[in-house]
Amino acid sequence: MKIVFYPDEKNVRKIIKEDDPVFLLVSYDGEEVLVAPADEVVEHSIMLKKMDRNEKDIDKYFRAVVNASGCDWTFVCPSGYKNIIDKTRRIEQFYNDGIIVIDKALKKIGYDVPIEIPTRYRRHFNMMGNGS
Repeated sequence: MKIVFYPDEKNVRKIIKEDDPVFLLVSYDGEEVLVAPADEVVEHSIMLKKMDRNEKDIDKYFRAVVNASGCDWTFVCPSGYKNIIDKTRRIEQFYNDGIIVIDKALKKIGYDVPIEIPTRYRRHFNMMGNGS
């Protein structure tokens, strides 16, 4: 798991120590973790651009915002995730994969916090519960 900090590790560690939120992008395969202060990058696609990556690659990452009180997962499952056609199966797989790699990434950068899916992102996640 390769961790890349923006603008650099020293500044991000300072932000983490001050308990300001950081944005987190974790590649679907769990091999790459991008971390940046929320106030500096504002949103995940801007974060990619600032880190010299194509902002259109946003759907290659699990997205989250984290501080010492928890991790809010921006739960957006792309329609082509792992080429799974069945929407419910795709969302279940996305959820299961995300929980594993996000938790691992959080621990690598020093967090042991719960992963939550905020209400505004539960639309797809809630589909699993009602069979839609």
